[in-house]
Amino acid sequence: MTKYTDILFDRKDGVARITINRPERYNAFRGHTCEELIDAFNTAGWDPSIGVIVLTGAGDKAFCTGGDQSAHDGKYDGRGVVGLPVEELQGVIREVPKPVIARVNGYAIGGGNVLVTCCDLAIASDTAIFGQVGPKVGSVDPGFGTAFLSRVVGEKKAREIWFLCRRYPAKQALEMGLVNRVVDPAELDAEVAIWCNEILGMSPTAIAIAKRSFNADSDSIRGIGGLGMQALALYYQTAESREGVSAFLEKRRPQFRGIVNGHQGDA
Repeated sequence: MTKYTDILFDRKDGVARITINRPERYNAFRGHTCEELIDAFNTAGWDPSIGVIVLTGAGDKAFCTGGDQSAHDGKYDGRGVVGLPVEELQGVIREVPKPVIARVNGYAIGGGNVLVTCCDLAIASDTAIFGQVGPKVGSVDPGFGTAFLSRVVGEKKAREIWFLCRRYPAKQALEMGLVNRVVDPAELDAEVAIWCNEILGMSPTAIAIAKRSFNADSDSIRGIGGLGMQALALYYQTAESREGVSAFLEKRRPQFRGIVNGHQGDA
């Protein structure tokens, strides 16, 4: 791709910056957004002049809030098992031989929280908010968003994050190990630049080997995710999942317990 519509892509002084540019949707991604992100990560990841990649969201309200529910009607609007090549996006973040830093400038919810989990490092504004939302909207991330999250924050905390769908301020995300550093919003870019500059002073080959070594221990999760996505595609066709999407779009509480065998029934 030579021209992007959903993202911004900039390369300067050894740093590639990829920005999800859908602030009107709180930087939620649709199928086309994922395609552009995959292309940009591959471009930056294999460019020998680039030593580190920064992923962020446009504006100051959101890093990313996951899949765009307005593009979800039993399946999202792109390719892949569930209409989003999200497994491929998560995979390319892990596979490129350059460290990827999540610059978390606001809400990192749902699939956005998973992107933070998949990035090698994360630096957040103290106004950032983290959390999962899948069970509230009839969805789940059955791969890196669950299994790998438990390696990052621990089993009990990961289950809490998914089962309760609470929101966590940046300082709590730091305490649980989801991010590496929390700073004042005005200091976010400067702090990211410091980390980038330190990485650029390291041996790129050593960094690439270290990244692949870290990934080797958890790459089996990609297979788990592929299997899980097949199940998720079937789940998206159920009345239960459709109720979650409808409730989100209609801004009401979902009535999951009243759905029996694909029909509305008594709770």
